[in-house]
Amino acid sequence: MKRFFTCLGVGIFLLVNNLNAQIISGPSFIKEMKWGVDYQINLTLGNDSVYSVNLKDLTHSQTLGQDSAIEDFVYYPVMLARDFVDKLKSSKDLSLDTSINTGDSKPSSLWGALHTSIGGGWIHFINCLQYSLEKNYLVLTAPLMERPKSGWRPKPATPTWKRTKDWKYYIPVDQKQAQKEYQLKKKENNLANLQDVPADFIKLFENTNNKEYNALIRRHDYKTQSKIDLVKLLIGANYLGNVQISYIKSMVLKSIVQYSFNQLPTIIVFDDLEAAAAMSLNENGYYVDKVVFKDEKQLTPEEKDEKQKAIEQSVRVINKANQKILEEKLKKYYR
Repeated sequence: MKRFFTCLGVGIFLLVNNLNAQIISGPSFIKEMKWGVDYQINLTLGNDSVYSVNLKDLTHSQTLGQDSAIEDFVYYPVMLARDFVDKLKSSKDLSLDTSINTGDSKPSSLWGALHTSIGGGWIHFINCLQYSLEKNYLVLTAPLMERPKSGWRPKPATPTWKRTKDWKYYIPVDQKQAQKEYQLKKKENNLANLQDVPADFIKLFENTNNKEYNALIRRHDYKTQSKIDLVKLLIGANYLGNVQISYIKSMVLKSIVQYSFNQLPTIIVFDDLEAAAAMSLNENGYYVDKVVFKDEKQLTPEEKDEKQKAIEQSVRVINKANQKILEEKLKKYYR
């Protein structure tokens, strides 16, 4: 799947704008955040709406020290940052990029097509794709994703033709076909682009049959469906042509233009510190917006400050490691 990873000639050099986490200390759309009883975190947002979220349903993590070795991407499924979305909305390039190119120009990669428009690293690429799928902007069964009907057969039959001849779309939408392609790529050791997708996404994909997948569609459970569709999209990315890549790029950008913040902020629980952090993602990586502690009343100001600094340092380590890992992977494909 080398084409999937291939960027424009200067792609690697455009990869990283800043290796430091962005720790926001300004006004927040979270007015108040408290660690409540019975495994709850209570939120009061800027519009005075009040919510309680169950700690058991949140992403849990451990803080990482400066010398921590990270071999794979650390993935937090967080919301996009307001300043990043506002920046994209005001960009002249964004309005141009939302058109779909159906010409015969040389196909670009999915990564390259999106990276040149939205910037950021691999985690940002994954998050934006999933958001577009979850909000039903990007649809794998859209007309532009459909393969033309043809009785043509290459002589001799190529491996690609044999693998995709029964697919209705350029992506293996059918669960049985997608799982078969996954197993073939796994056997060929050709799943590099999937090894950093959250393990629960892949497990959900592997354990869901066509009947269960179709039930998700009928229930309009786009949140669950998007996790499976993300895996399918990455499995079939090397079969995409220019028109399909352009369509995907267009839908991702349109979903960002219409990005809504009428949702709960993303909270990550750092178990070793008994702390929870509201976090977002912009082109530079993750940043911390607000932190709350389980035993806040028993902590001195110095202890709170020490714990908060540990979380901020952990985020810096994660951002730096994620960007370095991606850079090394891209260079590998240029050897």
